Amino acid sequence: MFTSRLSLFLLFLLLPLRTLWADTLPMPEGQVILKVSGAISHTNVADEAHFDYTMLAALGMHDVETHTPWTEGESRFTGPLGRDLLDAVGAQGNLLKVKALNEFVADVPVEDLRNHDVILAVEKDGERMPVRDFGPIFVLYPFDQNPKLLNETYRFRSVWQVKSIRVE
Repeated sequence: MFTSRLSLFLLFLLLPLRTLWADTLPMPEGQVILKVSGAISHTNVADEAHFDYTMLAALGMHDVETHTPWTEGESRFTGPLGRDLLDAVGAQGNLLKVKALNEFVADVPVEDLRNHDVILAVEKDGERMPVRDFGPIFVLYPFDQNPKLLNETYRFRSVWQVKSIRVE
């Protein structure tokens, strides 16, 4: 009887710690290639979520084979689903401000990532994407799978050389 009460007491004592751990992300061990800020509840550096390649890959890699307006022929792009990143950081907003290395910013509705298999491509045809070839991250819509996405609105939201995302 005493042992079960002690176990229950310890369980209730440790529950807040488990909740605290659930709201933090592991620290990146490699070069940080993405910073997520704003209306997020899971962080690892102050009030931001920093990701290296390994952390993004751990979200689950998905392939999208598609043509794009910026590449020749069909390519296979690989990266985590955007909605998996949103879940990982506990995103609570409706709009993403996606910023590229050259300071270009595009507004991307969160519903795009929830309703379409948008990936944060980190590889093209099996190779990591260098900055000169859309890297380190390319917000990519599945254009061939859903031709309705191949219009100016979604092309504008397909940011490459992504460095940060702010959730609003």
